[in-house]
Amino acid sequence: MHPILGTWDVSLKTPIGTLRATYVFDDVSGALTGTASTASETVALAALVCDGPRVTWRQSVTRPMRLNLDFDVVVDGATLTGHSRAGRLPRTAVTGTRRDQASRDIRS
Repeated sequence: MHPILGTWDVSLKTPIGTLRATYVFDDVSGALTGTASTASETVALAALVCDGPRVTWRQSVTRPMRLNLDFDVVVDGATLTGHSRAGRLPRTAVTGTRRDQASRDIRS
């Protein structure tokens, strides 16, 4: 089982301020899949790789600007930490907290 499965509240500390998104990671027939959602868009995650607690993926966003992002995070229980990078731009710190089962049940 992948340690990142579930719903995560994630913050990205960027030069233009902190961005917040909801990430959902699933196992579909043995393949890790995911989406990232903000108030303005939902995007699919690509190239998801889980190597123990380390998880990497790529995603494209259109807001606040068009970017292709690469993520590299480490999962430790109900928290994740790491970074994202868009091309030559500096790294962006990424932190997240997994929603508990009770929260998921309430939102369903």
